[in-house]
Amino acid sequence: MADLPPQRRRTLRPLEPCGPAGLRPLAGGASASEPLLDLASNDYLGLACHPQLQQAATAAISRDGVGAGASRLVSGSRPVHQQLEQALGAWLGRPRVLLFPSGFQANLAAVQALADRHSLVLADRLIHHSLLVGVKASGARLQRFAHNDLTALQRRLEEARSTAPQRRLLVLSESLFSMQGTSPDVARLAELCRRHGAALLLDEAHALGVLGPEGRGLGHGLAGVSLISGTFGKAFGSGGAFLAGDVLVGDWLLQHSGPFRYTTALAPPLAAAALAALEWIRADPDRGLALLERARRWRDGLEAAGWPRPPGHGPILPLLVGSDQRALALQDALERAGMLSVAIRPPTVPEGSARLRLVLRHDLPAGSLERLLDALGSP
Repeated sequence: MADLPPQRRRTLRPLEPCGPAGLRPLAGGASASEPLLDLASNDYLGLACHPQLQQAATAAISRDGVGAGASRLVSGSRPVHQQLEQALGAWLGRPRVLLFPSGFQANLAAVQALADRHSLVLADRLIHHSLLVGVKASGARLQRFAHNDLTALQRRLEEARSTAPQRRLLVLSESLFSMQGTSPDVARLAELCRRHGAALLLDEAHALGVLGPEGRGLGHGLAGVSLISGTFGKAFGSGGAFLAGDVLVGDWLLQHSGPFRYTTALAPPLAAAALAALEWIRADPDRGLALLERARRWRDGLEAAGWPRPPGHGPILPLLVGSDQRALALQDALERAGMLSVAIRPPTVPEGSARLRLVLRHDLPAGSLERLLDALGSP
C-alpha cells in the first residue's frame, strides 16, 4: 500500500439519489451538499428509482421476503425467478436463461461452461476483468487480440485451426465496452466464429435496453453467438445478471456450474424489479433510440468545442485526457459546477489513458450538455 501513489488511491463515497438524474453526496450519514447531476452511473434509462420498479420490488418483499434464503437448487427458487427467465428468453429469442446474483458470477460461469483446460480462448484485449478470471478458473490457454480488431482475430482463428483442427475454441468480446464506449462489428464477429467453429461468448451488459433492435443487444438474432451475458444493474435499474443460450448450455450450467450452484439465489425484489423493467423497455423501445440520438449530439458538441470526439455511438462517452492528475482535476471542476463524472485511471484503463467517463441517461434535463461544456472549459 505504501507504494500506491495518491492519484491511484480509491475511496468509497456515499451518495443518495435525489430527483431525476440527481445524486447528493453525504458526509457522516447526513446530507451535506447540493445535488450533483449524475453523469457517472450506468442507469441509462433512469429506471433505478422508477415507481413501476419500486412497486414491483415492494410487492415482492411482501410476498417472498427480502432474500431467497438459499441457492436455487435448494429452497431459493421463487416463481418470479422463472417468470423473469421465461420473459427474457422470449425477448431475446434464446431457449434457456439462468439468473445469477451478479454479472461477475455470470461471466465466471459462462467461461467455465464453454472452455476447459484443453481449450484455447481468444479474447479482446479490453474485456472485463470477470471474463479474465473465468479463463484462469477454466484452466484454458489465453491469447488476446487488439481491441475490436477482427482481422487480427481472424488470423488467430486460422492459426488455431491449422495447428489443432479439433481443439475447442472460445472467443470473448463485449457488445459495448464500458470504459471505451466502443463496439465491435458483432455480425462479422459472429460470422468469423461460426466459420471457424469457435464458440462466442458476448457480454451484452452495457448494451441491453439501449443498443440493437428494440434494445435487445447487438448480438440479437445472430446464430454465431453461443452465449449472451447480461446484467440488470445497468439499463434495467435493478441488480443481478443472467446467461442466455441454447438448451444444452443451459442444462450444463444447471447441473455443473459452481457459480450458480453455490450461491444464494437472486433476491426476489431485484428479480421482480428486473421483470418490471423488461416490461417497461418492451412497451417503449424508442427511449433507447432517443438516448442514442442524444449521445450523437453530445459527441458533436464535445468535438465542436475542441475536445477529442469520444469513440463509439452508445451512451458511454469517454473523454481521454492522458494523465491521472488531469483527469482528477477535471472531475473536481465538474463537481464544483454541480456535476458528477468520475476520473477513470489505471489499472482500470491502460497507462497514459486516464479519462473522464461521461455517461448519458434518459432523464438528464435539457441544457445538460451546455452545463458540461461550460464546466470543462478549454481543452
